Amino acid sequence: MYIESYRCLWRRDGNGTARGGMLGGMLSRIFALIIFFAGSLLQPANLFSQTNPEWTAPFPAHRVIGNVYYVGSKDLAAFLITTPQGHILINSNLETSPAQIKKSVEQLGFRFSDIKILLISHAHMDHCAGSARIKQMTGAKYMVMDADVASVESGGKSDFQYGKSKDMWFPAAKVDRVLHDGDEVRLGDTVLVAHLTPGHTKGCTTWTLKVKDGGHIYNVVIVGSPNVNPGYKLVNNKAYPQIAQDYEKTFRVLKSLPCDVFLGAHGIYYGMTEKFAQIKNRGANPFADPAGYQRYVGERDQAFLAELKRQQAKGAM
Repeated sequence: MYIESYRCLWRRDGNGTARGGMLGGMLSRIFALIIFFAGSLLQPANLFSQTNPEWTAPFPAHRVIGNVYYVGSKDLAAFLITTPQGHILINSNLETSPAQIKKSVEQLGFRFSDIKILLISHAHMDHCAGSARIKQMTGAKYMVMDADVASVESGGKSDFQYGKSKDMWFPAAKVDRVLHDGDEVRLGDTVLVAHLTPGHTKGCTTWTLKVKDGGHIYNVVIVGSPNVNPGYKLVNNKAYPQIAQDYEKTFRVLKSLPCDVFLGAHGIYYGMTEKFAQIKNRGANPFADPAGYQRYVGERDQAFLAELKRQQAKGAM
């Protein structure tokens, strides 16, 4: 789930590549600080009483690179990984999203019923609420990181932060395969690796795969979420005592991953709408953005550290 309000601003350098401008970085830090100080005053039930309109707004289905396609909404990302043996879908999104995802898959010329495996980035309702329905529609095997299985199978009721908020519950779904850090998910010649990047949820998962395109091999990274939501307690959290240490692990993992193509659970993570607009220029693939990945991870790490420091100082008073 992503509920911070900052957006990265993009400009083009002399080669036409999308770059984060200084203004974008400055604004992102300002907005992040606003969120930090506002977070303690907000209650989760109020935060999600209104669904972000960009979570349901249609967005053109498109090929990202190789056999990786975007089939999500304007901000809730869903990715279709195609193979001759069937397809893999990452993220089912909202309870109402399966129809939109199905339409996008079919607009690309693929059959929705050919989805054999369903994965998620993490067990929040904006990324997994449609899973039960997609399993029913396709018969796909649902594979979830071990630490998120309880939340998925309880419909969000066991979530450390939102378990008591009915607005955050979703249809429970049976997990067919429990994943562990470093596990591989294979279909045909396609191999995805599940990297545990916890904190945002206990089982938040970042997916990586190698993709062939134009005679080159690209490292694709689909970030689960490194964000600290308003209301998250990083200090003395009885429901999740190791949360701060888990976020630290996440940033170590993210910094260690080789990345050529940067994607994420929300389009806003990687400037999806701005990059999609560049496709028509028929230049270099705008989604190939290793510098943008490093910049994003660095900014999110600094945001986490600032919030941790704020909470530690507050606790010492």
